[in-house]
Amino acid sequence: MTGGFAVRGPWVSRGEISRPLKLVALVAGRAEVRADGPGKNEGPVALGPGDVVLLNHRTRLEVTGGTGDGRVRELVPETSFDAMALAAADLDRDTVVIGGWIDVTPAGLTLLSTALPGVLHVRASRTEASPVGELVGRLFAEASSQRPGSAFAVRQCAQLLLLEVLRTYVDQTELPAGWLRLLIDDELAPAVRLIHGEPGRSWRLLELARAANMSRTSFAERFRSVAGVPPLAYLSQWRMLLAQRALRAPGARVGAVATEVGYRSEAAFSNAFKREVGESPLHYRQRLQRTS
Repeated sequence: MTGGFAVRGPWVSRGEISRPLKLVALVAGRAEVRADGPGKNEGPVALGPGDVVLLNHRTRLEVTGGTGDGRVRELVPETSFDAMALAAADLDRDTVVIGGWIDVTPAGLTLLSTALPGVLHVRASRTEASPVGELVGRLFAEASSQRPGSAFAVRQCAQLLLLEVLRTYVDQTELPAGWLRLLIDDELAPAVRLIHGEPGRSWRLLELARAANMSRTSFAERFRSVAGVPPLAYLSQWRMLLAQRALRAPGARVGAVATEVGYRSEAAFSNAFKREVGESPLHYRQRLQRTS
């Protein structure tokens, strides 16, 4: 979590989005969110107290709110919670907004960006089984208290908030084909556990189908409809995600990573990695070392 503001009267906050995954939470008041991005512009999305919006690869954001006939104030959030005067906010009269961005590894970014819509809106008022609104309130309380350990508490609350946003999205949405939908499919779960448990094994389609108690044809058809790719293509993609994570470790060796994810030769692994990621494992590792 990186900033926010408390304001009374009509206001607007707008700007470019520099991070792939951005989070905006409304603590109090009412607001509307508009987001530009590849393919289309989205909004307005009406926010109530406790609501959260997750923006996936949007390029520009505009948030408006407040009531009255006065001049519309243009606000720029502070760059640190330490610099914000949120402690003086009146939650009965002010609009209070907090925001931040999600820091993930390249592999995590691939998973999240392909699984989530451009604008994901979770309504606190409609999520009785989810503590999203409660976590937004707790996050604000820690950010505005300046108590000992508040910076640590803000980080922990923010991570829990992201988890609950994803859980609520899974529970309340008809998910498109992809890995997130695959993870909650009970019929395919035994086969998915095998793939995730032993990604380096040379799995055959028949073995995975038997684990799911299906015929080979039925299993292949269902897997593709749920995951969006055939089972062995999913296995290959999963191996590449694991390889990306392994190559981030200091001293990681390409040959050792190749063996770990199920390739008999470093050359075969390098070719598969380059097809999936767009660069060789060696260049990928060197680039991460330069930028870390």
